[in-house]
Amino acid sequence: MNYLFTSESVSEGHPDKVADQISDAILDEFLRQDRHAKVACETFCSTGLVIVGGEVRSDDAYVDIQEVVRGVIARIGYNKAEYMFDSNSCGVLSAIHEQSMDINRGVVRENPEDQGAGDQGMMFGYACRETEDYMPLPLALSHLTLRTLADIRREGSEMTYLRPDAKAQFTIEYDGDTRKPLRIHTIVLSTQHDEFAADEAMHARITADVRNILIPRVVAQLPASTAALFDGNFILHVNPTGKFVIGGPAGDTGLTGRKIIVDTYGGRGAHGGGAFSGKDPSKVDRSAAYAARYIAKNLVAAGVADELLVQVSYAIGVAKPVSIYANSYGTAHNGLTDSEIAAKIAQIFDLRPAAIIRKFGLENPIYGPTAAYGHMGRKPYVAPVQVRRDGQTVTRDVQFFGWELLDAVPAVQKAFGL
Repeated sequence: MNYLFTSESVSEGHPDKVADQISDAILDEFLRQDRHAKVACETFCSTGLVIVGGEVRSDDAYVDIQEVVRGVIARIGYNKAEYMFDSNSCGVLSAIHEQSMDINRGVVRENPEDQGAGDQGMMFGYACRETEDYMPLPLALSHLTLRTLADIRREGSEMTYLRPDAKAQFTIEYDGDTRKPLRIHTIVLSTQHDEFAADEAMHARITADVRNILIPRVVAQLPASTAALFDGNFILHVNPTGKFVIGGPAGDTGLTGRKIIVDTYGGRGAHGGGAFSGKDPSKVDRSAAYAARYIAKNLVAAGVADELLVQVSYAIGVAKPVSIYANSYGTAHNGLTDSEIAAKIAQIFDLRPAAIIRKFGLENPIYGPTAAYGHMGRKPYVAPVQVRRDGQTVTRDVQFFGWELLDAVPAVQKAFGL
């Protein structure tokens, strides 16, 4: 029997994502000045107010919190007083204090390679063959739809009533035997908009624009096999309440780390106990989750399995993982068992925090782009960034989303005899 599976995403203007982006922007500014900075930054935003709190340890970095916060809010598009939350007039309060010495002593070691995990916990990575980026299709489509909607909003030539806050949700019908996607079953799109003179005319126009402008632009970006899943018979719900004028932090409080399923796999894999944004890479909540994604993606790409979940766990202050677990959902090739896969992972990949940070260049200010539209399944790229290193300001080419690279495939195939 066929079954349905649903995932959602939220736009960069969603209040929780506003908070995530502010937290990661502050992290980036500390790392830009001090690559060894330890940061755990949380953000709360509501009507006309942003509160930033958390713990920071740095020898010489100074970050203008007001400037960073207002810059993020302006970039997102909250720049009008009528939004009841805008970059020029919102209040910004900082309650950042120094990192606890009890935490710091577990992380910092005389030999940097012995750096301990910044906390205990378990982290997950997941990959499957549903998309070219080895991500679950419902989540990938939700992210793409909202990125496209943001492009339309910024272009300003169509759907000119759009405001920054939005959510998208895709339900896919799957074959019960092969577990392959068959068709788009339901699309839900809620988007903030300007006030209209008549609510009924407003709702009809937005619905028509979503069907005739937004969805065709999304489909045009897809491979032919995925585009064919849009058979025209899907159910479409647009702004189901009928009106969505009040949105963003004025419509709902935003908090860092409250969209962890959006950040990862849309509920298809698993998620550990911690969120990502605002945390420096000594926090394995973040860095080890990236490493686990890298492992799962490279193993699936190498042909070890068609679908794979990887779990790693740590003890605070201890460098090596406490455990490594793998689940191939019965899709492993060459008769491999999940325990054999987990054992090979331990042999192939160095999962000490220092090794993970070095492998992916996580001491660099690369986190802002992760804070909206997912940390996983993104296209890796190299771009120049300005940093202060050894007392000098320099421009360096830095790898973004390095955990999405497939450079471990040859080593995996060799280790597994594929």
